[in-house]
Amino acid sequence: MASKSMEFLKLSEEQIKVLEDSFKGCKYPDGTTLMLVAAECGLSEEDTLKWFKLRNAQWRQAEGLPAELGSVLD
Repeated sequence: MASKSMEFLKLSEEQIKVLEDSFKGCKYPDGTTLMLVAAECGLSEEDTLKWFKLRNAQWRQAEGLPAELGSVLD
């Protein structure tokens, strides 16, 4: 799921596959999981965290939820 907001990362198809597979398993990874995913992708933890934040916003929007984490009543 590549979008213009994620293009700054210039990810390979393999990196996207690893990130998407990780996202399917856990939308909000803890520090250890984030570190492992970043290492598997060859990305920094900061870039991996940015990807997860952007991907979560996309997922929430697709689900009709607010882009930011919060109550559905917001």
